[in-house]
Amino acid sequence: MQNEPVYPRRCFLTQHLGKISGMSLGSLAALDLLQRQGLLAESSDKSPIRPAINPASPNQKRNPHFEPQAKQVLMIFCAGACSHLDTFDYKPALIENHDRPMPGSEKLITFQGGQGTLQKSPWEFRPRGQSGKMISDLVSNLGDLADEMCFLHSLTGKTNTHGPGENFMNTGFTLDGFPSIGAWTTYALGSENDNLPAYIAIPDPRGVPQSSGNCWNPGFLPAAFQGTDFNAAAPIRNLAKPANISDRTDRATREFLNQLNEHHLERFPGDSQLAARISSYELAARMQLSVPTVSDLSNETAATLADYGADQHGSAVLDTKAAYARNCILARRLIQQGVRFVQLFNGAYQVGGEGTSNWDGHKILKDQYTNHAEIFDQPTAALLKDLKQRGLLEHTLVVWCTEFGRMPTFQAGAKGRDHNPSGFTAWLAGAGVKAPYSYGSTDEFGYKAVEKISTVYDFHATILHLLGLDHQRLSYYHNGIERRLTDVHGTVIHEILKS
Repeated sequence: MQNEPVYPRRCFLTQHLGKISGMSLGSLAALDLLQRQGLLAESSDKSPIRPAINPASPNQKRNPHFEPQAKQVLMIFCAGACSHLDTFDYKPALIENHDRPMPGSEKLITFQGGQGTLQKSPWEFRPRGQSGKMISDLVSNLGDLADEMCFLHSLTGKTNTHGPGENFMNTGFTLDGFPSIGAWTTYALGSENDNLPAYIAIPDPRGVPQSSGNCWNPGFLPAAFQGTDFNAAAPIRNLAKPANISDRTDRATREFLNQLNEHHLERFPGDSQLAARISSYELAARMQLSVPTVSDLSNETAATLADYGADQHGSAVLDTKAAYARNCILARRLIQQGVRFVQLFNGAYQVGGEGTSNWDGHKILKDQYTNHAEIFDQPTAALLKDLKQRGLLEHTLVVWCTEFGRMPTFQAGAKGRDHNPSGFTAWLAGAGVKAPYSYGSTDEFGYKAVEKISTVYDFHATILHLLGLDHQRLSYYHNGIERRLTDVHGTVIHEILKS
């Protein structure tokens, strides 16, 4: 019989397993910290990750690729291309060179034609918060929250046209037919709430954006991941039962239908299309109870309504402000209920003349933006404060964006700014981002991004990263192509992330 080894397995495990386990856990922690700080080389494994979708429960909660810093997203989109130069991007040189030609702009032609001289903002910029961030009086309420925000001042786009620009910011592509960022998110992660849609879009009270449903459509992803659009004034269509059907009859009908569906699924367990359809009908039935409850603002206090500006009226602008404010309250209530992705729109496709429905200020910027800011500023600031006071920012990422920026010049023969995708601003707040913080910059006049230039692909990659998703691996196979939100581009902006 062979002698027992000098160092038997049992002895090795007994004496050293604890040490090995401790070292492994420490290594994992170190790897996580390095990865969060962008100091770790990205994994060489770029194989696609396609989540397994159960047709009978497509919005079932799914695990992220790695530990997330945010669990929910509230994306606030200002339609019409809100000017960075009149809100969040302070340019002293623009003030000093007011009404002078911009160097090199003699033959500059932009979206609507030739350009006039450089024009300072009609609104004063002042230092805000403890950080002293310079923000315009146009958005003074949001300015008071500057210390909560992480600004990206060097975003660049691919188009100077509104429809394609809205598509690009919301879907990563200028063309129609691609999934929105909310659809990608819910495809990857599902939902925290079984009684509400995983993805809800809240259109502006004045209407939908120019790209309309493209901003929240699922594109080639399964239809279950489409955003459900409704707002505080317009409930979900076709949800309520007919008035001549009693509650008792409605319940009995649903119970009988459930029995038939269950019997059919037992006979044909592989019928995924039927399972998906049953799932959508069951969600609609649950929404008949949950949506009216979450949409009912009657139990909000008078103080809350006043904070948001939802109690104001007496003019077309104030009536619109109150309606948008109620949408902001609805957004907060949806986040409270665990809705994964909420998209809140400010501004709609132009109706009633240029400059009345959104931030597209070509003609008389001072008059147009005064009205838009009255509608937008107070309710949006109240929403951000409310989320923080309720502890919701600890797990919610708030994103503010628009399709592109505006020119530092006024258009020739007008008093407004033309389209400019060469450099503009977005900001983030809440879970996972540094605040107060400013990243990147445009040139001295705010025309082009020059420092730490970022793309919309980078912006999207960073949002997905905060949700625990690898933008290079989250994919869907469509028409022979492994599709991603960021196409074949995008780099996570690690510098703006909390360590």
